[in-house]
Amino acid sequence: MPDFFPGFEKRQVRTSGATINLVTGGSGPPLLLLHGYPQTHIMWRKVAPRLARDFTLVIPDLRGYGDSSKPPAGNDFVNYSKRALALDQVEVMTALGHDRFAVAGHDRGARVTHRLLRDHGDKITRAASLDIVPTLYRFETIDQKAATGSWHWFFLIQRAPFPETMIAAETELFLKKMLGLASRPGAHEPEAYAEYLRCFSNPETIRATCDEYRAGATIDLVHDRADLAQKVKVPMLVLWGTGSGQGSGYDLLKVWRDHAEDVRGHGIDSGHFIPEEQPDQVYAALKEFFS
Repeated sequence: MPDFFPGFEKRQVRTSGATINLVTGGSGPPLLLLHGYPQTHIMWRKVAPRLARDFTLVIPDLRGYGDSSKPPAGNDFVNYSKRALALDQVEVMTALGHDRFAVAGHDRGARVTHRLLRDHGDKITRAASLDIVPTLYRFETIDQKAATGSWHWFFLIQRAPFPETMIAAETELFLKKMLGLASRPGAHEPEAYAEYLRCFSNPETIRATCDEYRAGATIDLVHDRADLAQKVKVPMLVLWGTGSGQGSGYDLLKVWRDHAEDVRGHGIDSGHFIPEEQPDQVYAALKEFFS
């Protein structure tokens, strides 16, 4: 595998529910970077080397993804709830000596970020959310256009082993579709795509990531509804791709201001995979906000 993070240390940290694979490096205040579906920590490869000049970065594979462990789903998919994935990250940061930290998450990682703000707001200094609206809001407002663009939300949550079997039969076709390789030339260079394919070809990754989406459509909504009356107090940066389904379908600042007290942000001329499509703009926005 290419060294996507030269100078970074590779680690595995055991949490109360999983073993989390990560890289860490840099110097300065701690900053946690979380990836989305169907990716791994290498999603941050184009942004991290520059951020490491000013921050101590921790860049993990989420539970169920990459080379992190993939426990059984448990009752009601509790082991893949964003609450469980968020607790992983708090325990990882504590193990590395970071009691309070900033966090930036993209896609599924942004949903874990939202849960970190809800469950562990006292540990978070600032948070950036890339290209999502809150999960509950998404499900309650989805229309034909959004459902067509996010068809995989409803495919992955079907009862096992239907989606797992279908994906395993044509893993590379599915992965290319999810990464949008045809429409995003250059965003995922061959070495990065090969690494994504290596991880996603593991049948347990396919199963675990389906369970994470199943949690998103069930237990996560229970947790989100319970928090609706209380706004997040931690300052938030919201970024979105103006050419993505999120950026073109929602007024993201308005939506997030219904959920958090201090929200700022802007769109970036990009599709969904902003850190890979427009790394310079993402770096600049994160550097300014977290500094």
